[in-house]
Amino acid sequence: MKNKSIILVVLCTLLTFFVGCDRDFEEVNLNPNDPTEVPADLLLGNLLFSTANALYSVQASIDQGSGWAQHMAKVQYNDEMRYIPREGTILGAWNNFYVITASDGRKMADLAIEQDNTAIQGVALVMQAYGFLMLTDLFGDIPFTEALSAEAGNTLAAYDDQEVVYAGSIAFLDQAISLLSSSTDEISSSQDLIFSGDKSSWIKFASSLKFRALMRESGVIDVSAQLQQLVDAGNLFSSRDEEAKFPYLEADPNANPLFETVDFGGRGEYKINQVLVEYMDGTNAITDARLAVYAELNDDDEYRGKPSGLLDLPSDEFGYTNVSSIGAKYLAPTAPGYFVSYTELQFLLAEAAKKGFISGGDAAAETYYLAGIRSSLAENGVEDSFDTYVAQGTVAYTTNAAIEKIALQKWIALYGQGMETWIEWRRTGIPELTPAIASTLGSIPVRFTYPNLESSLNGTNYDAAVSSQGPDALTTPVWWDNN
Repeated sequence: MKNKSIILVVLCTLLTFFVGCDRDFEEVNLNPNDPTEVPADLLLGNLLFSTANALYSVQASIDQGSGWAQHMAKVQYNDEMRYIPREGTILGAWNNFYVITASDGRKMADLAIEQDNTAIQGVALVMQAYGFLMLTDLFGDIPFTEALSAEAGNTLAAYDDQEVVYAGSIAFLDQAISLLSSSTDEISSSQDLIFSGDKSSWIKFASSLKFRALMRESGVIDVSAQLQQLVDAGNLFSSRDEEAKFPYLEADPNANPLFETVDFGGRGEYKINQVLVEYMDGTNAITDARLAVYAELNDDDEYRGKPSGLLDLPSDEFGYTNVSSIGAKYLAPTAPGYFVSYTELQFLLAEAAKKGFISGGDAAAETYYLAGIRSSLAENGVEDSFDTYVAQGTVAYTTNAAIEKIALQKWIALYGQGMETWIEWRRTGIPELTPAIASTLGSIPVRFTYPNLESSLNGTNYDAAVSSQGPDALTTPVWWDNN
């Protein structure tokens, strides 16, 4: 009896213990290191870093962007410079801007809505717009309305005309500006790696990006009223201190991708292009102090570029030591990654004023033009050459050649920003460039072809896009390209 009593007491004690432990079990046993809901702004740091890396990926930005815009060249392994891009590079650009920039931006926006943070929602919309605009500028017609809907069961997204993508992306920016302007919520300064949580800076980024997008489509639709509204609102970048750029760090893997590939990775075949050198060394009646920053002296103590697209390299004529390497400033690990620069914005404003899209006419156009030049010279540490530089006849603002001079100076100033240089060159056609020497394409590429996976996995929608836009070729212009 005594043993039975002991057993009964033990059983009752255990029963009481288990019943007690079961109370609030889910709350007590939550793992603080494995949260079920991530704060929306924790996605922002990686989103910014990965987007900057996609922009500055050497294979896409330099081999194709700067190479096709004839800012840079290679003395070996130069198939891309001859307009034979790698499928992996094209797929990488497609995936990066969809999976990281647009998709993570969408996830961050959805989380921000759930967590009632309108400031983070605004930031997320800016980044979504940035991703979609880059995709459509690179490829043309792309999935937009049905994009990023795989979780909802749609893995075969239809393509939208580029005009639709632009309208939707600009609507994102308008919504972002509205949310950020009225929000009392916070943006994590530790996660916001470009503006440290400052909402007004994000408004200026969104406004300046919208101005660029509107100028991109200004050749095919009337955007004057929208451009003037942006100027009147006073929320465009007003100095280089306000521009949107990613601050890379000193050491791999957080350094600028150009440094990581060329310097840290020992890829010395990347050089400056002969065409750019000749627009800066006096050959084309322009002497430019930035050349000593853009490039290094070769073994003969000269600044010497290489033409695009030669075969049989390296050679005695164009080798590793007799062609100028990329300048140390642009190979620095901490060289920033620009999303939208103040310098570029000034040239866009100058063009808009000259064309009558915004008020001010030639007087405003010249002011913006000179501000763009001064900004670029200052950025490269040669601002003291400003007066001498703009006094040159081929640089000085003139009403009859203003559009050509604005576009040329923007092309020179965008050095190092490979994708943006090539995209803007496609829009303006200035300067006039000759296709690579050893290329059978016949012209400089004006878009990326779609990744091969699209035709095999999303064939019906891919075929519809090709039927609408034109052949899936490097030579098929996108909607806004009317050159």
